[in-house]
Amino acid sequence: MFTAANLFGSILFGSIGLGAFFYGRKAGATKPLIIGLVLMVYPYLVSETWLLYAIGAVVTASLFFFRD
Repeated sequence: MFTAANLFGSILFGSIGLGAFFYGRKAGATKPLIIGLVLMVYPYLVSETWLLYAIGAVVTASLFFFRD
């Protein structure tokens, strides 16, 4: 079931993932490319809202921790 919070989280983390994917593709960096793909795909696999935000926060934070 989709709620407004779930839909907002999917759009938010998908947008962050799209930006990271484009950056990784343009810069030739594999880490942001893979993290961007993960951010775009995982909302399709997670249905719980709290889990969507928890995973999204951790994966988004990994963009900053695993940068070159």
